[in-house]
Amino acid sequence: MSTLDLKRNFHLLIDSIDNENILLNFYNLMKTRTSSKDGKFWETLTSQEQNELLLAFDENFEPENLISLEVMKKKHKKWL
Repeated sequence: MSTLDLKRNFHLLIDSIDNENILLNFYNLMKTRTSSKDGKFWETLTSQEQNELLLAFDENFEPENLISLEVMKKKHKKWL
């Protein structure tokens, strides 16, 4: 999909939403995403949040924390 197609579809999606809360949330999300500079997210986190994120990343590689695809499918079957 081209950039022009994305923009056109984006506008159509926005035009189809009548719920003001959804529009406001969407607007705030897009405003935040377009105003933040790439690579600056880390600087917005507190030191505790940074440490928790690093810990979660490290724990991600420990075999005992891994779950097989089949187990995940069974666990979340109602959403698949």
